[in-house]
Amino acid sequence: MTQTKLFKHFKSDLPASIIVFFVAVPLCLGIALASGAPLFSGIIAGIIGGIIVGFASGSPLGVSGPAAGLAVIVLTSIQTLGGSWNMFLLAVVLAGIIQITLGFFKAGFIAYFFPTSVIKGMLTGIGLLIILKQIPHALGWDKDAEGDDLFLQADGQNTISEITKALDFITPGALIIAAISIGILILWDVVLIKRNKIFQIIQGPIVVVFVGILINIAFQKGLIPLSLDENQIVSLPVPNSIHDFLGQFTFPDFSAISNFEIWKIAFVIAIVASIETLLCVEATDKLDPEKRITPTNRELKAQGLGNVVSGLIGGLPITQVIVRSSANISFGGKTKIAAILHGVFLLVSAIFIAPLLNLIPLASLAAILIMVGYKLAKPSLFKQMYKLGWEQFVPFIATIIAILLTDLLRGITIGTLFGIFYTLRHSYRNSHHLKDIQTSEDGLDVHRLVLAEEVSFFNKASVLKTLNEIPSNSKVIIDCSNSKAIAHDVIEIINDFESNAITRNILVEKVNFKSSTYEK
Repeated sequence: MTQTKLFKHFKSDLPASIIVFFVAVPLCLGIALASGAPLFSGIIAGIIGGIIVGFASGSPLGVSGPAAGLAVIVLTSIQTLGGSWNMFLLAVVLAGIIQITLGFFKAGFIAYFFPTSVIKGMLTGIGLLIILKQIPHALGWDKDAEGDDLFLQADGQNTISEITKALDFITPGALIIAAISIGILILWDVVLIKRNKIFQIIQGPIVVVFVGILINIAFQKGLIPLSLDENQIVSLPVPNSIHDFLGQFTFPDFSAISNFEIWKIAFVIAIVASIETLLCVEATDKLDPEKRITPTNRELKAQGLGNVVSGLIGGLPITQVIVRSSANISFGGKTKIAAILHGVFLLVSAIFIAPLLNLIPLASLAAILIMVGYKLAKPSLFKQMYKLGWEQFVPFIATIIAILLTDLLRGITIGTLFGIFYTLRHSYRNSHHLKDIQTSEDGLDVHRLVLAEEVSFFNKASVLKTLNEIPSNSKVIIDCSNSKAIAHDVIEIINDFESNAITRNILVEKVNFKSSTYEK
């Protein structure tokens, strides 16, 4: 892509990148906290995910950074390594090298094996999860770290009970900020953006953030008799100098490279991060208004490069992340410049403007994310999927429920299993058809069994059932003229039926029968 094309949509990419940056700051910190890692490691991963992966990736709208789906793996891995953060960083570097290798071996094709119904279910499930997880932050109940997307929490609460408990501990200041913020966003989306182009350039979420800061300052100055606690605002580490900033970087312990546990952790991170990335790539491409296709093998290489660099300087593992990617799309991002700029803003903010960012109420960001969640999980989508029939609707709903009750990967797995069930059921029903009965010259009823183009072992039961239902004292023509491949299991059934047919006085005629497995 030429430099001119890359900056062609700068006026759209710039405001989108600012929104993604505001969304990314608390998520980077929250995921680091949930991972049991240094807070600054989340910011490093966000910077690398934006700048390094942004440049290397072929995804026009995907945004990468630390992923909530890896938080539990990171936490348990650090514990396995005796609490050594430096040893864990070596595992991150090795995971990146493994991902680069997977990219060169063209493992990205895995992304195309997930059904559309499951991908749409994933997006909707994440949208609902975002809304449910942000409600406590909007109410001022901030006991769980931003970015924690597990149903069951470490404190014994779950997503639903957390909301119920938040209703008992409402902070009026946070609730007012959240209500004003949602009002601004709805006004912007429904009215203002249609009236003047200025409202397309100055996005509603940017206004929400600055209004939130002003209200928070008013609280602190006593102009409004309300207040926010420290855990209800952004909390970015504040360096006193460039030396302090550089001192927050840590480096891997290469002397532990022979430790088998490190290699095990590296493989787990590489596989899980790659799958999450490929799922997000597929989902992001579906959200793209221009329906561009991301080169998946290049994406694996880009993510691998990002993890190598992140591990080398003290960052968390990186994946492409659907929350930030969908925020980018929702607020007008057009090219990868939006993702790159959000990384630049993270870097600049970590060095120079951390005190200003630490005035942003989490309730403001919660309102922005609730709107992102709504756009992912619009009621109209449920209606649309229902109209497509059970084969699409059931995997869609199963994916949503499983994501809400477990996590992203388990949800996708369960949804895919439902998709496979319907695929097998469809295959079972469409392996063959029985043509109308005719009468031969010798008075026998003739049944013509026409096999499909592809007949796999999944069709074994349906073919056997049909053959067994052919009445005695008749003739059956087994027509394989359309078949390009017949599984050995089905061939055996047909041969066994022919051998047994004489006992029932059934005359068997085979047309273009393939006598060996998948013979052409």
